[in-house]
Amino acid sequence: MAGEEETALAPGLYLVATPIGNLGDITLRALDVLKRADRIACEDTRQTQKLLNHFDIHTPTVSCHQHNERHRTLELLEALKAGGRIAVVSDAGMPGISDPGGWLVGEAIEAGVPVIPIPGANAALSALVASGLSADEFRFLGFLPEKAGARRTRLEALAAEAKSSETQCTQAFYEAPHRILETLADLEAVWGPELRVVVARELTKIHEEFLRGSVVDVRRELASRDRVRGEITLLVQPPVHSALQPAAAAPEKIAVRLARIQAETGADEMDALKRLARELGQSKSELYRELQRERSRLRAGSR
Repeated sequence: MAGEEETALAPGLYLVATPIGNLGDITLRALDVLKRADRIACEDTRQTQKLLNHFDIHTPTVSCHQHNERHRTLELLEALKAGGRIAVVSDAGMPGISDPGGWLVGEAIEAGVPVIPIPGANAALSALVASGLSADEFRFLGFLPEKAGARRTRLEALAAEAKSSETQCTQAFYEAPHRILETLADLEAVWGPELRVVVARELTKIHEEFLRGSVVDVRRELASRDRVRGEITLLVQPPVHSALQPAAAAPEKIAVRLARIQAETGADEMDALKRLARELGQSKSELYRELQRERSRLRAGSR
């Protein structure tokens, strides 16, 4: 009994990093905590159970995801305040990083419960250090908005911030494979075709891939494939603007591109819009909305 007391896990909330693909990336400390915790709070109990089965861990699990985290927190806090040992895991990576866990952590701290991080795999950091982009200063921005208009607005705001900075800050996003082409097209429209980007796909898995280059080249490569698969980390290196370095030329306007296509092919505006949408990997309706925004700004400026 004395030996068991000496090796007992200290009470508290343990934030345990889990592999983002390769199971070999689990740490010895993470395995030890998962084995000795009273319970494991999981983003998806079914997903976590696969990991536990692989390492022969039999600790009870309970769900704690984005739809029930606030309700589940009340139950978990009672156990923690009574001296319990709760491990929190997401489906992959660090809990709380674009995953559930942040609310529970905040409430645990407020209640005076020890919160202990158990570090490990993280997709954004893994992509960053292997990207070839500057890692001296970086921002993690999670997922961009799903809707095209909101996504473009967000990127324009980030571009405005970057333009006012004299230091190079790499920006890291998570993106879904079915939206990556649209997001790259938006990046080109906001920052220009020479913007340096890296798409890190399926990190630590068998089909791990890094695509590095200009936003135009990376988008063209992905657009040539039948389908883009796998989880994606997108890294962007905005150009540095300073008093000693002139800003890059503004990206070519939709109206100018359409006029050039019409002059070269004799197509009417709608046919030219369809062709440009295919070239950019964007929807025709979104391009049309952008064209109308350009024309509205032009009319407003001429008053």
